[in-house]
Amino acid sequence: MSNDNVVMDEADTRLLKLTQDGIPFVHSPFAMISEELGMTEEEVVHRIEQLQKNGFIRRFGASIGHRAIGITANAMCTWNVPDERVEEVGAVMAGFTEVTHCYERPRYPDWPYNLFTMVHSYTRKDCEYVAQEISRATGITDYKLLYSVREFKKTGVRL
Repeated sequence: MSNDNVVMDEADTRLLKLTQDGIPFVHSPFAMISEELGMTEEEVVHRIEQLQKNGFIRRFGASIGHRAIGITANAMCTWNVPDERVEEVGAVMAGFTEVTHCYERPRYPDWPYNLFTMVHSYTRKDCEYVAQEISRATGITDYKLLYSVREFKKTGVRL
């Protein structure tokens, strides 16, 4: 919810610049940032909350560098799900802990698959096992696994 009368000050801008590329994965992630800004960790957290509340920050989340921890087998599982079962089947698929994304997409004349799940694991064999388990749980047997061969860096808006 944005408030058009609210403006960011210089400390807010510096805070965004210090956090936009991530925060350290440590016990007190805002300690270095608060030191750099000359304020307490509580003030840093409060400013982040206010920036979110006022619409300057849309989302403040965490993402794990899965490749850095050895999760290098990534499969986009594409499923041919009857249209009338997409909601039901999608909910089951999304419930698997190995599934990080679950999307419905349009079908095409040469591509009948309409439900996509992203599975991250340590080996291709693990990805195949997860797909088989999803297939068993949903009764959907028409699927393909597409493996990632290259990862591109995802970045948000930068100051």
